[in-house]
Amino acid sequence: MSDAEDPSRILEVGFGFWGSKVLLTAVELELFTVLGDEAMTGVALGKALNLHPRGIWDFFDALVALGFLNREGAGAAAVYSNTAQTSRFLDKNKGEYIGGILEMAGQRLFRFWSDLGPALKSGRPQNEIKHSQKPMFEVLYEDLSRLEQFMGAMRGISRVNFQALAQKFDFSRYSTLCDVGGATGLLSSLVAIQDPHIKCTSFDLPAVEPIARKWIEQAGLTDRVEVASGDFLKNPLPKADVITMGMILHDWNLDKKKHLIKLAYEALPEGGVFIVIENLIDDERRTNAFGLMMSLNMLIEFGDAFDFTGADFWEWCREAGFKRYEIMHLEGPCSAAIAYK
Repeated sequence: MSDAEDPSRILEVGFGFWGSKVLLTAVELELFTVLGDEAMTGVALGKALNLHPRGIWDFFDALVALGFLNREGAGAAAVYSNTAQTSRFLDKNKGEYIGGILEMAGQRLFRFWSDLGPALKSGRPQNEIKHSQKPMFEVLYEDLSRLEQFMGAMRGISRVNFQALAQKFDFSRYSTLCDVGGATGLLSSLVAIQDPHIKCTSFDLPAVEPIARKWIEQAGLTDRVEVASGDFLKNPLPKADVITMGMILHDWNLDKKKHLIKLAYEALPEGGVFIVIENLIDDERRTNAFGLMMSLNMLIEFGDAFDFTGADFWEWCREAGFKRYEIMHLEGPCSAAIAYK
């Protein structure tokens, strides 16, 4: 059967929400954390998760078929265990846990994405704002513990790309770095560890400062990573040889994007460098499906915010006065767009 006669890809994507919800529910139930490094029978695992017997075999075996659980044996005697990936990234007791962002996807984004059609027709957000509730970030910043949980989720999903930047980019020519929207200080900390000569500053809103200080102290980097507070929509950025923004620029509309790029330009010395880490859409807008869907997510969350291509980024940077740019692939769909003053 030729590709033109085979509808399997259409059905795979059309029913993709089934597999998504199976994984998101497993994360919500903390299934991978309950398993940890052990192996359990289906009955024992179902009891540990307080599940009704009707669904446990279909649920656990679906996770096996999707590649998120291992299974030895068959029937009631079979035992389930984490795969190498789920053990590393979805067990809350492991340092590389990325499940926080999946928890948010299950609790918030899954239902909001059912309104993609209205978003496309109206150009308006489809999140809490649609239901006359406070915007997500306003709610987050009202409660320190909730904000810290969110920052932890973003830390988990960002680590692999921030680590890749710290390892791949040559920081040897620079002595200072300011990470704008630095959250827990992860990017600054990873660069400071990789390049001990560089002095780093994590810059974010005042409410984030105690969270950043805690993480930086835990990493033993208080002497090399500073925390600075301010509003990057209202205040100048701290001066530094390198200005970074990790998953920040896509949160804003075009005017605010250009404003942030101009602020970065003004904070840099001649020869300084501006680095943004994003799920950059390929210039032909054909291959990075994740980047394109992330841009749709920005529509659902903010309305006028959007993701962009490297060519888009360079156009805005050239307008601000930057002299040249390059793209550095990091991991998966994520890249660093780098502009030189």
